[in-house]
Amino acid sequence: MTPARTANGVDRQSSGTAYGQLAGLLRTQIRNNQYPGGRALPTEAELSEQHHISRQTVRRAFQDLVAEGLVYRVPGRGTFAYNDEGKYLRSSGTIEELMALSIDTELDVLVPPCVKVDIEAAGRLHLDSDRVVSMRFRRLHADQPYCVTTAFLPTHIGQGLLDIPEFAEVGVRRKMTVLSVVQRLAGRPIAGADQTITAVGAPAELCGELECELGEAVLRIDRIYFDRDRQLLELAINHFHPARYTYRFQMKATRQ
Repeated sequence: MTPARTANGVDRQSSGTAYGQLAGLLRTQIRNNQYPGGRALPTEAELSEQHHISRQTVRRAFQDLVAEGLVYRVPGRGTFAYNDEGKYLRSSGTIEELMALSIDTELDVLVPPCVKVDIEAAGRLHLDSDRVVSMRFRRLHADQPYCVTTAFLPTHIGQGLLDIPEFAEVGVRRKMTVLSVVQRLAGRPIAGADQTITAVGAPAELCGELECELGEAVLRIDRIYFDRDRQLLELAINHFHPARYTYRFQMKATRQ
């Protein structure tokens, strides 16, 4: 009798697609450095036999990983993971990917949530008032901080952050994300984010928290999250340590 679940976790009776489960399994293995530079992933035939799924299902999983920028395929040689020399790699192509940061990174609150006046943040969130709820935190991977985020929320949503005990404790690492809490407080799904990416000099107030030099080039990614009605839920200003983080995405032609 063919098993419904393989030893490595692809469950053909699960509500999730088989290719999605396989892609998730391979994604985790890649991030755990099981396929370092130069070492090929198992072939389509090997994965098909191991997980009792079709080669078309395996091919679809590989296609997802290629689209995320995690692997590349060389005809006649195989499929390989990109080698980023120990950097934390995220494609972050979906909101679900950002919420899944709690799987392999940790949250460290630097400044607990508080109500403050911030004219620029309120303007970017299209608020009628200059008051917002703000907090600052960093994310760590393998005990190294790779990102510092300053988050701004409308007060009707952000007030709820003040009641989250975990966010009041500075210096305690936790397996959680602020974004998932924001979605719960908003009471509706986060549908997407407008994103801008720039290179800036590291500001003085973040150097110690990000462990970088003053003025050192860092990656700044601003994201404004919104719901299905384009109502703005959060402004997140992220600064990434360039030696500890890689952000990769794949561009596609609009016409194939």
